[in-house]
Amino acid sequence: MTYASLKPVSEAFMQRKRLIFVRLAAVIAVLLLFLTKPALNEGSNGHETLEFFGLCLVVACVAGRLWSILYVGGRKNEELVSTGPFSMTQNPLYFFSTLGAAGIGLIFGSMLAALALGLASFFIFRVTARKEAEYLLGKFGPAYLAYISNTPRFWPNPLLYRDNDELQFSTRALKRTFHDGLYFLAIFPAIELIEYFRETGLLFPAFVTLY
Repeated sequence: MTYASLKPVSEAFMQRKRLIFVRLAAVIAVLLLFLTKPALNEGSNGHETLEFFGLCLVVACVAGRLWSILYVGGRKNEELVSTGPFSMTQNPLYFFSTLGAAGIGLIFGSMLAALALGLASFFIFRVTARKEAEYLLGKFGPAYLAYISNTPRFWPNPLLYRDNDELQFSTRALKRTFHDGLYFLAIFPAIELIEYFRETGLLFPAFVTLY
């Protein structure tokens, strides 16, 4: 397979796919709240502990995505960015998004939900990352091969971190990423509101208990 034989991937199309996934995941997560409940009762030490760590993951997700977009900006799939978070992993945006998905499950109070959401995000982003890698290989050839040979595909390696002195970023891309992050943050008050309505009897009992 030659570099030229690889088909380019439309950046706008990939961006729309990611945005649709984030929004769809948020909607599905909220809908599932009406049908399920965590095994740990609201207010218990176990529930509050999971909720705290879940919120930490969601905050890390939003902050990490904003940090990543500062480096890649509107240049994703157009330039080979290999500094900042991209020096530790080839796909920092996908890594932080997966953390956020798992965090939503923990905020709900369920290890099972966290595992399911985290794995679903991981496999979906893995497919997307593979398609993007084909495009970047066709575009940058040996330079991209050198980059991926020294950089993990998904799990970051902090020991590889390197940076440059100058940083140019797209305010439009940063704003778009911030708006995407709001979907993760909005899950927390939604979960709290649904749990309150259920405790006060305004919602029907849950059909499934998640551990």
